[in-house]
Amino acid sequence: MVTPGGERLARAYFALQAAGGAAWWVAVFVAEPVREATLGELDPVVVAVLDIPLFVVASALAAALPLRAARASATIASVWTLIVTVMLGLYATVSTLAGAGVVLMVAATASSVLAWCVLTWGRVPTAWLLVGPFAFRPARPRRTPTAHIVATAAQIVVFWGLFLVVLPVVIRALELRWRVALDLPPGVVVAGAVLVLAASALGVWSAASLTTKGDGTPLPSAMPNRLVVAGPYRFVRNPMAMAGIAQGVGVGMLLSSWMVVAYALTGSLVWNYAIRPHEEADLAAAFGDDYRAYARGVRCWVPRLPAPH
Repeated sequence: MVTPGGERLARAYFALQAAGGAAWWVAVFVAEPVREATLGELDPVVVAVLDIPLFVVASALAAALPLRAARASATIASVWTLIVTVMLGLYATVSTLAGAGVVLMVAATASSVLAWCVLTWGRVPTAWLLVGPFAFRPARPRRTPTAHIVATAAQIVVFWGLFLVVLPVVIRALELRWRVALDLPPGVVVAGAVLVLAASALGVWSAASLTTKGDGTPLPSAMPNRLVVAGPYRFVRNPMAMAGIAQGVGVGMLLSSWMVVAYALTGSLVWNYAIRPHEEADLAAAFGDDYRAYARGVRCWVPRLPAPH
């Protein structure tokens, strides 16, 4: 069900997108640096023939028409934005041109899809993210502590390798290929190394606490069977998430990549607004008043010393 507040917010976004798209097209035709940075050597007239009606006009109609027609217009604008992002990304990767346009279109695609979800369903279906290894399930009972430790170590290798090595390296390579890299001072690399080491220590400490105290692993599909309030969980409710976000930012600093830093910060928003509510609801269902009391006494993001007994 689409609420009035959600509908207004989605329509406001599409109105803003229409205005921004129109302003960008004006800049493309009057300012050569804008055209080169966002379209490379593509013919702006050919692109405009499709993009103005399917992006600018469709976004404006999504903001102005009655709800049923607005949804159809939002669908057209969102699908077209995704197609343009993919095609422009391929063009920029092959030609090394129009990298700034790809970055803008990635942001527009993500925002358009979110606004389309709100306009269509009245919400963003975040539960779709909780599938496979990310679905909340307790670890199998009667597994030995050694089995949990081995599983946790394997998870660390796989997930840290994917999210903190493979994806950042790919993002950095695209950043360089698209010519959107920024020159950062050398001290950023050193600070990044320190941040990665500190955050990794926190992540290992958190994982060890979940494994040894909770009879489970950090992976959502093998969650602890006992509520863990030991280790770093005495000071903050989400030390694993804090560690992961800080690691991602640190890796971005190590690579001198603003795009990797943006990737890490975007991941923090996804976790906070899409994953965390489901996780906390699952913990409340599993541990009841014990978890609710714990949540009242320990902050989500800001660490603090536990109250003396």
